[in-house]
Amino acid sequence: MSYEPALIAALDRALTWIAQLCGGATLIFMTGFSVWNVLIMRKVLNAPITGAEDLLILSLVVIVALSIPFGARAGAHIEIEVLEARMSTAFAKWSMIVVKLLGVALLFFMAWRLWHAGGTASKFGETTQQLLISYEPFYYLLAASVAIYAVVILLDIWQLLRSGEVVKLKLGNDPL
Repeated sequence: MSYEPALIAALDRALTWIAQLCGGATLIFMTGFSVWNVLIMRKVLNAPITGAEDLLILSLVVIVALSIPFGARAGAHIEIEVLEARMSTAFAKWSMIVVKLLGVALLFFMAWRLWHAGGTASKFGETTQQLLISYEPFYYLLAASVAIYAVVILLDIWQLLRSGEVVKLKLGNDPL
């Protein structure tokens, strides 16, 4: 079992807690609200809830925002390693570091643009269709999520430089 620095362990605990508690609560809301709106309000009473689609779409945005950094730490994102078997270990390590640095730059740029979009959302009337809920806080949530993803990749780079491998978040009884 490898040593895990305190910063990475704290990040893992925070991401797991947020994903389970907030993501779970959002999924419970989406499931209950969908059942209530579709089966009871629409089918039985013929009176669907106005703006239900808006709330469900915004709930999906929250789920995506919560899952981006958690998925990065757990190794859920796809990596295509076609040429790695043909590379020397040193070249593979440094090419991975360069690619991850490019990813960090792109993610910080995305976070900055999302934050900027959040600041201008209400000015330009970016709202949901029926309830006119501003997209501003959701842009900020996505910006924070993408920025945390960039920090996760920076910690991956640090692990690569330190030990040559990235230790991912362990989920349940996962032996990997």
